[in-house]
Amino acid sequence: MAWINEKLSNALVRFLSGKVKEYEPFSVTSGDILRATLKPGDVLLVEGNQRFSVAVKYLTQSTWSHAAMYVGDISAALNSEHKSYMLIEADIKKGVHALPLSFYEGYNTRICRPVGLTDQDRQRLVEFMIDSIGMGYDLKNVIDLARYLIPTPPVPIRWRRRMLSLGSGDPTRVICSTRIAQAFQHVRYPILPHVEVTTRYTGMYHYTMEEILHIRHHSLFTPRDFDLSPYFKVVKPTIEEDFDYQQLTWNK
Repeated sequence: MAWINEKLSNALVRFLSGKVKEYEPFSVTSGDILRATLKPGDVLLVEGNQRFSVAVKYLTQSTWSHAAMYVGDISAALNSEHKSYMLIEADIKKGVHALPLSFYEGYNTRICRPVGLTDQDRQRLVEFMIDSIGMGYDLKNVIDLARYLIPTPPVPIRWRRRMLSLGSGDPTRVICSTRIAQAFQHVRYPILPHVEVTTRYTGMYHYTMEEILHIRHHSLFTPRDFDLSPYFKVVKPTIEEDFDYQQLTWNK
């Protein structure tokens, strides 16, 4: 039965990775501009155009269906001559792998940057992602998500995030945003933690309010969480390059 399951899984992956015709890019940033703007540790969110992306966007109620981490030139670490490999992602076909920025030219993207990250922790993030290369994608998650494609079921919004808490639980198999979430948890950098507010009595009728952060399980993170996080800065390359609206040429 193992080979039958493998063949069915591979067939499902081929179907889900197929592109949808309705995709329309509105705000595309060239690879050269992305390369000049991105810093190691930045999260690049992508609005995918695959059938698999449709399910993720529906369940998360978000534009962003995929996430990758920018790690800079990692040719030396990979013993490769391909200096264009600057992103690391988890893909349903290839698992965790490195790829060039040019791969996402023509897609709507967003840069989310961790604020105040030390150089040491930034390096630890990059090393964590490099060490992840070769891990497999969690096909159990793919099979579960396939149920939300056609027809789209009326799942209440409050339940949709929990629908993504799926997968085999095998630590050697990951999903795109979960491995990135684990990398930030590795350096104790917050994304969207549970916040517990407590009141502490300090004497003489004085009280202080404290916020205690609780780590969410990495399987619950989705690409849009990096966009929503108050600890990540949204970086727009056009604005970073001294944007002047008065220099624009409009069609009269």
